[in-house]
Amino acid sequence: MLFSPLRRLALAGLAAATLGLGAMPAKAEALSPDQRKAVIELVRETLLKNPELIQEAMVELERRNQVAQVEAQRNALSAEKASLVDPATSVIAGNPQGDVTIVEFMDYNCGFCKRAMEDVRTLAKDDPKLKVVIKDFPILGPDSVEASRVAIAAKTQLQGQKYWDFHLKLMGTKGRINGAKALEIAKEAGADIERLKKEMESPATRAAIEQTVALGDRLGLTGTPAFIIGDEVVFGAVGAPALKQKIDSVRKCGKATCSG
Repeated sequence: MLFSPLRRLALAGLAAATLGLGAMPAKAEALSPDQRKAVIELVRETLLKNPELIQEAMVELERRNQVAQVEAQRNALSAEKASLVDPATSVIAGNPQGDVTIVEFMDYNCGFCKRAMEDVRTLAKDDPKLKVVIKDFPILGPDSVEASRVAIAAKTQLQGQKYWDFHLKLMGTKGRINGAKALEIAKEAGADIERLKKEMESPATRAAIEQTVALGDRLGLTGTPAFIIGDEVVFGAVGAPALKQKIDSVRKCGKATCSG
């Protein structure tokens, strides 16, 4: 089908407008007022006769936005490799020298994090080559921040398996977790509470939380749990099998999803 130059320009403008590609093509600037009016009318006429074009364009725009978001997230992950496993803002579990790393951003008051805790524990137990990194990402209110301050301060006293057991018990506790409850569990784990209270207020403890929250923002994390495996972010309590599949893919091809 042949189109007049004016109609071709109108259709180009329609594509630009509906796909979010910008304003009318540059050539439109040379149009007379009557020609511009005609172009607008042609766009209006086309949309009225073919309203499905708008829906198709919106679907395509959403697809492009998702692709751009994934690409931006991968670039951010690449840039933040060191920050993701920084021992000053993380707890290392599993095999510290593991060949694959799974990083979990979690909140002690996140119900889905509590559900995912069993998945992480299973993976760490069943995979001797897996490095597990836990990052306190308290985004669910002041209680979560207090609990994280206790957990981060406890790292100086509870080491290795002792800390891991403390973390698991804290995650497994029912109800709302605040600073008082976290201190109670830390005491049961063998921590010196008076010393712990002082370390909770230290600049290092506060900085650890601030840095992790800022890191989460740079990575585009909008909720918990969020798992970093290879070059991907996995949101939610997706289950151990789904996480294991990503881990296996990293071992196979270096990426969380192998092509072909």
